[in-house]
Amino acid sequence: MPSSTSPSEAIHEGALPAGLRLTASDRPGQAQPVPTRDIPNRPWGTMAFIVAIVVLLLTVGWEMKMRSLGLVAGDVDDSIARWVETRAQASGKDKVILVSDSRLMFDTDLDRFSALTGKQPVQLGVVGSSALALLKDLAKDPSVNGLVLVGMADTSYFGEPGFAGLYLMEPHKYRLPSQRTRLWLGDALEKALAFPSKDYRLSTLLFRIDRGWRKGVFGPYEDVWKISTNDRRRAYVMWDRIETDPFLRAHATFVWNDFKADPGEPPFNVPKTLKESAKAVEAIRARGGDVIFLRPPSAARLRINEEQRIPKAEGWDSLLRLTHSEGIHADDFGPQPWVLPELSHLSAGCRTVYTDIYVRRLAGMTDRLRLRGDAPPPLSVQDCVDLPAGAPARRI
Repeated sequence: MPSSTSPSEAIHEGALPAGLRLTASDRPGQAQPVPTRDIPNRPWGTMAFIVAIVVLLLTVGWEMKMRSLGLVAGDVDDSIARWVETRAQASGKDKVILVSDSRLMFDTDLDRFSALTGKQPVQLGVVGSSALALLKDLAKDPSVNGLVLVGMADTSYFGEPGFAGLYLMEPHKYRLPSQRTRLWLGDALEKALAFPSKDYRLSTLLFRIDRGWRKGVFGPYEDVWKISTNDRRRAYVMWDRIETDPFLRAHATFVWNDFKADPGEPPFNVPKTLKESAKAVEAIRARGGDVIFLRPPSAARLRINEEQRIPKAEGWDSLLRLTHSEGIHADDFGPQPWVLPELSHLSAGCRTVYTDIYVRRLAGMTDRLRLRGDAPPPLSVQDCVDLPAGAPARRI
């Protein structure tokens, strides 16, 4: 006669087929241990080996693809943590500190600067930012009493802080061991491989499949894509593909929108900017430092709109007068055939030439910079105009 016991009474430890997980309902009235299950026998070593081979092949394949697109090992991603690490190097009377939007970052060859003066500048510029926000940060730091070079695109300097506001917000968070370790690991990986670039991650490339087909919707084509290569000193160089690839160059030019004002953009508060600039410069000079302003070149097509939005007399001239500062404006060199592939930043070759020209002029404006006795010979704009597109600056 069949047993009348319930299924729950018949189920007990060891009564289930091997491999079936025991749950709490299988042990009524008992303290419940961690659910257990049998681990089936499998060729785990072989499986792990196959997975490792597949991962290696995919990694090698993706690395080869990225290198075919012009990415290179040693091109590190910039970040707030890297900026904070560099910011710690700004103390001292003998320091030369660069604060700017992207223009002076792209247009300064740190190696040429060092070859001419023996000093390696501390690069504290932030792309898409007002250099004023960075200048005010230095003014609050009593340990900063060196030479501060303030680079400016007029509409950026007299505009909102931009990304600099994020860089200056609670920087101590980026000195934590976790952030420093992340930076160190990222540097180690990017030193050997090209594919980690944030601009060419698979997720980013998939997002860019939308080429702006939806009219009126802000899409990936309106974003700034990769236009530079960077090193751990935060030295920016125009990516050679911007000079040689018509599609990428046209995209970068499109994104700048000829520096026209955006619809609904508030007017510039010039008096406030001038007042804050004078206060910051005075604070740095009061403790023995000095400040000099630089306005790098931009293409005539951009310059028309920049001049309409911030006339030179209202912006640049007033800035030098009210801060009692010296400055070097691109106009000081007269008309020059600078190579500006996407209209706003100098080519890799012309960045070296521009650095050579403005550093030599700086050496005659301040006793904080002197040309080395073994400094390389002077360059002219023709030295970079004659370079083939995308040619490395070291050929000069």
